[in-house]
Amino acid sequence: MNDTCERVVIVGAGHAGGSAAALLRQYGWQGPITLIGAEPLVPYQRPPLSKGWLKGQEAPADLLLRPAAFYQTNRIDLRLSSSVATIDRATRTTTLTTGESIAYDHLILATGSHARPLPVPGHDLHGIVELRTLADADHLRTLLHPGARLAVIGAGYIGLEVAASARALGTDVVVIEREARALARVASVPLADFFQQRHAAAGVRIVLNATVEAFEGRNGHVTAVRLSDGEAILCDAVLVGVGAAPNDALARAAGLDCANGIVVDLGARTSDAAIHAIGDCTQRPLPRYQRAGRLESVPNALEQAKQAAADLCGRPPPAPEVPWFWSDQYEVRLQIAGLPFDVADIVVRGDPSAGGFAIFHLSADGTVQAVEAVNAPAEFMAGRLMISRHRQVVAARLRDVSCSIRELAG
Repeated sequence: MNDTCERVVIVGAGHAGGSAAALLRQYGWQGPITLIGAEPLVPYQRPPLSKGWLKGQEAPADLLLRPAAFYQTNRIDLRLSSSVATIDRATRTTTLTTGESIAYDHLILATGSHARPLPVPGHDLHGIVELRTLADADHLRTLLHPGARLAVIGAGYIGLEVAASARALGTDVVVIEREARALARVASVPLADFFQQRHAAAGVRIVLNATVEAFEGRNGHVTAVRLSDGEAILCDAVLVGVGAAPNDALARAAGLDCANGIVVDLGARTSDAAIHAIGDCTQRPLPRYQRAGRLESVPNALEQAKQAAADLCGRPPPAPEVPWFWSDQYEVRLQIAGLPFDVADIVVRGDPSAGGFAIFHLSADGTVQAVEAVNAPAEFMAGRLMISRHRQVVAARLRDVSCSIRELAG
């Protein structure tokens, strides 16, 4: 165990940073912990922002990772509405934008990611929003009501989740996607087809192969999205959801190794032995797939928080998890396990038209690499187990729903 006088400073009070602070105490860290967050709120969950919170189904307390009193009780110095301007690795100090300096013995960067901008004419008009924070969600919620018109730029998960929530509130929705299908970078063709059909059935128009040329407005407020083919999508509000980029500028300025995120190892250690990094801001090893990557998910944030806390507290590293993700749209619960690298075959188990099915991604030798499960929790759990065990399966048996998924999982 480290000296009780050693201080940990955590930059970023989102899911990763908040969890790291709590886990350090859980694992026995006795020294001071300072948790610095740019928002004026204690750490909270972000996934509900595009779903339950946007629809008014969540209370503020439901969003909190832990009650506000937890931090004082556990001797965590929580600095809200605060941002770190610089890191001095030589003196092991961070300097806030206010000029205050905070010394550290160990630094954890949990700086997250930011929405990629869409820098076209009119991008600064009122009514054009992104969705990264609770304040963003509150602003967006004021724009959604029966009869309002929302244009969503980007048919990724955030865009489609917001589209589903907006329809539940009676808002007319048009989704604009530059690729040839929805979820082009994050889902298989059968899954994308399913969600496109489900959104169409709910009255959402999805415009594909479309490039945004400009935003148009009146009196400073957006009124239309102008496409490159000349079509104008009339709207009262726009959500821009074209992906996220890592907040690694602070790390780059400090001279840490970065490559589409802060480069870390399996202990969440950066190129500086005194600094760890966790969550959306990292480029991390993916040993199951023999490569590195950047993952944006709550499970990844928790896994890396455990890695950093265990490393600092001298505990054995946590068992590697199979990456997993989820999305809720309408009555659909999507659960994904694994990553579809080196896939040679895709097997659909079940009937998509019945609303419950799973898509398994197999390598050339039949090893399960990933599974996308729609309202199919048993297939999700079995697929996750198969991935962790490097399970090889016969595609025909996997496709045959009369074959027990438990038996296939071994």
